Amino acid sequence: MMLLADSGSTKTDWLGYLPHAPLLRFQSSGLNPFYQTEATILEILRREVLPQVPARVEVLYFYGAGCADARSSLPVRQALASTFPALSTLEVHSDLLAAARALCGHEPGLACILGTGSNNALYDGTRIIHNIGSLGFWLGDEGSGGYLGKQLVVHYLHQELPDELQEAFRAAFPEINRLTVLEHAYRQPFPNRYFAAFSPFLGQHREHAFVRALIGRAFDLYLEKYVLRHPDAARYLVHFTGSVAYHYQELLAAAVAAKNLRLGTIQKSPMEGLLRFHIS
Repeated sequence: MMLLADSGSTKTDWLGYLPHAPLLRFQSSGLNPFYQTEATILEILRREVLPQVPARVEVLYFYGAGCADARSSLPVRQALASTFPALSTLEVHSDLLAAARALCGHEPGLACILGTGSNNALYDGTRIIHNIGSLGFWLGDEGSGGYLGKQLVVHYLHQELPDELQEAFRAAFPEINRLTVLEHAYRQPFPNRYFAAFSPFLGQHREHAFVRALIGRAFDLYLEKYVLRHPDAARYLVHFTGSVAYHYQELLAAAVAAKNLRLGTIQKSPMEGLLRFHIS
């Protein structure tokens, strides 16, 4: 069996492929060596992944956040090798290369991630040739679910939301106050996941002018900082993957057009494109 994994900070999508057999699909917790030790990753693999895989895995391609190079991805590689000892092929790459391969295939293009976090790459059809490095949740991730959720919570705590949104947010999240937010922001793990969990509220109120403006500003900022700074950005199709790009694609398409960029495809997940890439 060939096993593909696409891992973000929140969840990991898995796909198992055997010729002439139904595709195997399931999810596990996110696996990110920036936040997790090898022991933690190994425990998740053994508890959430191994029981889902009925056949011997011989080929495994893992793409994940925090796996930018061989050194940073080592905890994931070692945990995977220990979990699947029959592997003849094991490759661990960044989630950015997953996006590029899934969205662009073998053609040049700009590949963008807008999920819990955000990222970008200029891809020449074979490899990533330019990247405006993300500074992560606290210093970057503009346009992402974590960024949108953080903006929303800050507006709420400062009582800057329109009255109807302020009341709706209070009703949806009665436990939220300054102290609970600061606890999760600075003392609890995965603050990006915590704040991203608030972004669906924006989707529920997406027709409100304040919400549309908030999301539009976030997308404008992402495009200005991470897309337009690529050499000759207007020459390439700009593709997107990730839950935020997918669920707010109307607003994203408008932001792309306003910057005189050429919109390519918008995919919720790169998995289908990755499968095509690896079996073609």
